Amino acid sequence: MLRDIRKASANWLGKLVMGAVVSFLVVSFAIWGVGDIFRGFGRSTVATVGATEITVEQFRQIYNERLQQIAAQIGRPVPADQARALGLDRQILAQVVADAALDERARQFGLGITDAEVARQIKELPAFRGPNGQFDHDIFVQRLRAAGYTEPRFISEQRRLLVRQHLTESVSTVSAAPKTVLDLVNRFQNERRAVEYVVLGRELAGAVPDPTPEELASYFAARKVTFRAPEYRRIVIVRLTPSDVSKWVTVSDEEANRVYEERRARYVTPGRRQVQQIVFASEDEAKAAKERLDAGAKFEDVAKARGMTEKDIDLGFVTRAALAPAVAEAAFALPEGGVSAPVQSRIGWALVRVVKIEPDKVKPFEEAAPEIKQEIARERTRDEINEKHDKIEDERAAGQTLAEAAQKAGLAPIVIDAVDRSGLDPSGAPVAGLPAEVDVLGPAFSTDVGIEADPLRVGDNGFVWYEVADVTPARDRTLDEVKDAVAQRWREEQIAERLRKKAAEITDKIKAGTSFGEAAAAAGLKVETARDLRRNTPAAGLSNATIAAVYATEQGGVGSAEGQNPTERVVFRVTEISVPPIDGASQQGQRIAEVMRNSIAEDLLRQYVSVVEREVGTSINTEALRRVTGGESF
Repeated sequence: MLRDIRKASANWLGKLVMGAVVSFLVVSFAIWGVGDIFRGFGRSTVATVGATEITVEQFRQIYNERLQQIAAQIGRPVPADQARALGLDRQILAQVVADAALDERARQFGLGITDAEVARQIKELPAFRGPNGQFDHDIFVQRLRAAGYTEPRFISEQRRLLVRQHLTESVSTVSAAPKTVLDLVNRFQNERRAVEYVVLGRELAGAVPDPTPEELASYFAARKVTFRAPEYRRIVIVRLTPSDVSKWVTVSDEEANRVYEERRARYVTPGRRQVQQIVFASEDEAKAAKERLDAGAKFEDVAKARGMTEKDIDLGFVTRAALAPAVAEAAFALPEGGVSAPVQSRIGWALVRVVKIEPDKVKPFEEAAPEIKQEIARERTRDEINEKHDKIEDERAAGQTLAEAAQKAGLAPIVIDAVDRSGLDPSGAPVAGLPAEVDVLGPAFSTDVGIEADPLRVGDNGFVWYEVADVTPARDRTLDEVKDAVAQRWREEQIAERLRKKAAEITDKIKAGTSFGEAAAAAGLKVETARDLRRNTPAAGLSNATIAAVYATEQGGVGSAEGQNPTERVVFRVTEISVPPIDGASQQGQRIAEVMRNSIAEDLLRQYVSVVEREVGTSINTEALRRVTGGESF
């Protein structure tokens, strides 16, 4: 689910929706961090913010719309329990309450914005621009409709949003992050360290005898939960995805060619023309200029006489759709080098000249055939999937098990005999057959035997059903069952402890004045070096634990840490610490400054919204919220 939601921000609507939710996460702390705002009141009101009441129906509409918008982006519905688990109910309410509080404060201050400014701001939104880069009202209406908005409602919400922005910019605008903060961030991100080190392997621990029965029993009793057998479930899984069904679909060349002819326009790339245009104030001026051109004058000279350069008159290589209708009609009727008669354009009378022609390009059938066949197969696959989906659901509704329903729909069920929550079988090996596209184990371990669960969506048109056939409860294993594993773990801990003591002896010598090389030689160890180590970044031969210990040690200091496995120890000395100076003009310097500036601005905004909510008065009806979101009372 989290991965799906990250994908949701891929286009304009996703960014609009997810940006709104995530941007106000910080604001939610301002609401949910105030303990005394929760109190019950009218059953029809979810929240009261100052004089504003957010009714159950209003919040239900907003909440459902947001979930639908997120679902549209990730390609699958967001069940109520998953929405609550992700905290979407609180995040959305946090946003609604914060917006209402800022609206209240704006009204108190008498803030407003003109219709002209609202229109200008909307027209500048990239999402509503057409192919020519200008605002396109048809695209505006289409995208609002697709997002579930009416034009008046969107304009009204944009008006309130712009007023809120003007209000919050006064407190959250940060011109520059303090240099001290930038230096600290630069040190954290860019500090480099060098070390000399030795690796203590398990051979230095010497021979470790087998534990006595008493030692083994005592060790096992103290760590019984470590060796506990997890819960296993027998799960039946049925996949129905486009990739599965497409294997049954074949498309002939004749079918593809018929579609190619029917949709031929799709495979034509419109030709382009390099067009020049001189605009005149009147038709008479344009006619006079045309006569001079017919008499042998050059197009550029006529333009120059009117104070225009070649750049002024060049419209570039354009398609017919990029020109005004009258100009396009004239330009695309001319031969290369031809000049039109006077044409009335939107900005006056024009003479149009075609400098160069690039004809239409038609993709031949041989090139288009694979795409066409894939499209036909996809359409047939969709129909096949819908038919089999309905068949499975009908059979399950009639009382059939998932396996029986799948077989009647012509699908082979996958039976996982035993799997734990982490996807391992009783031997500890990964279980084969689990779908990679969707998490089945999470929901399967949240249901019970025989429960008919809704199928999980896969992509745009795929489904995965699951059914728990049996449950083997978690249990404590006996020592006899895991004796070898317990003994192995005991030996490894003995080795690790011996290596810790040897590492401590070496570090004590070095701290007492022995050089690192002498201490290493006395222990029979080879000194190695590593340079350009970075915080939280693995390095060859050094574990993450060692890197963390290196960054917790001062220059010249000595330390030790677990190596790349529990039976390996590393002793190191920090030989060099370097921090490159931050260049504010560099791309990295600007990025750090921008991130910190935004972080400080968000913190100021959070504090401001918190104060506003307290001052205007905020109350949350948790019972009403629970009814809307389908959860339990907090």
